[in-house]
Amino acid sequence: MTADLFDATAMYEEDYLYFFAGGSEAPTHGPLVGTAYREDAAVELIWRLLDLAPGLAVLDLGCGHGTMANSLAARGCRVTGLDSSAVFLERARADAAKAGLDVDFVAGDMRALPDWAGRFDRVINWTTAYGYFDDATNRTVLTEIARVLRPGGRLAMDVDNLPRFLASCPPSRITATRENGDMLVDRHHLDPLTMRFEVERTVIRDGRARRLTFVKRLFALPELRDWLLAAGFTAVGGYGEDGEPLTADHHRMVVTATR
Repeated sequence: MTADLFDATAMYEEDYLYFFAGGSEAPTHGPLVGTAYREDAAVELIWRLLDLAPGLAVLDLGCGHGTMANSLAARGCRVTGLDSSAVFLERARADAAKAGLDVDFVAGDMRALPDWAGRFDRVINWTTAYGYFDDATNRTVLTEIARVLRPGGRLAMDVDNLPRFLASCPPSRITATRENGDMLVDRHHLDPLTMRFEVERTVIRDGRARRLTFVKRLFALPELRDWLLAAGFTAVGGYGEDGEPLTADHHRMVVTATR
C-alpha cells in the first residue's frame, strides 16, 4: 500500500462524532453531503437499488459509526461493517448493542480486505467513503470490492456529484456549529491536475483550536464507470439522491455495479 495522503486518525475521531453523529447535522466534506438524504431515505434508496432482502450478506465498507450498517441489520440483513477508525467502531458497536442488533464490526483497511473472497451478496460504500488514496490505490479498492462479492453480487457507492459539487463549492465555509459556539471551519482547494479536493479544517471546541487536513478524489461518472468495468464489474448505473437517473442538478452520485 502507498503512503496515506492525510492522517485519517486525526480526521475520524471523537471531535467528528461530536459535531456530526446523532444530531441534526450530517457529515459534510464541502457542499451538501449527508443532508441530501432525509430521515431513512438513504436506507430506502439502497434497499431498492440493490434489491436487498432479509438474510442477504452485506458489507458496509467504510461504515463509520455504523448508522447504515445498523439500519440494514434492523431490516434483517446479515451485516458486516468495516472501518479504520477505532473511535467510530466503538460507537457503532455500542449503538448496535443498545438496539439489540447483531452486526459484525471489523477494524480494517479497504485497500487490503480480509480473506473474504466471495462472501458478500452486496457491498455498500456510502457518504463519500471512497477516493482518499492515490489513483492506483483507489482502483485497488474497487478490485478488493469485486473480490469479496459473490458472482452476481452488487455494489452501491455514494459520492459527490461532480457538476453540482464544483458549482456550489465556496473557497471556505463554516461546516458545522453547535449552540455553545463550537464549530468546524473549512478552507477548500481543488487541484485540477489530480482532481483532489483538499481541505484545511480548523476544529474549535471548548475554547481550543486545532488544525488538520484531508483530501478526497472527485469523479465524473464516465471515469468511475471505466474503473469499475476494469475491476470486473458490469451494468454500471448512475443515480441521484432521489433514485432517479443522474443529472447535473443532483447533489449526490449513487453508482451501482454488478460483479
